[in-house]
Amino acid sequence: QVQLVESGGGLVQPGGSLRLSCAPSGIILPINAMGWYRQAPGKERELVARIYTSGTTTYADPIKGRFTLSRDAAKNTVYLQMNSLKPEDTAVYYCYLNQRTGNTYWGQGSQVTVSS
Repeated sequence: QVQLVESGGGLVQPGGSLRLSCAPSGIILPINAMGWYRQAPGKERELVARIYTSGTTTYADPIKGRFTLSRDAAKNTVYLQMNSLKPEDTAVYYCYLNQRTGNTYWGQGSQVTVSS
């Protein structure tokens, strides 16, 4: 059973920073990619960023230059550093892990609220 444990969400003022982390457990190999999606109220879930086992990283246009996705390969843990946060970044952020077998697993979701 694969589980993804997220941490690091919260309330921050516009322009502030937060860091999300996602630690998997269980039989997670072989991994294809890990990353983050987000879902704002009334909107569909959208990709934020992902990193493949090759190290290739992709970012959604709205967060380019502000968010950085990194990983600790030894722990298969990923981190999303979010800087210069805007109110429109407010959403529930979901970590995901995609295996090469095609299976995809999701974290429990972390609320990020950007408000003054």
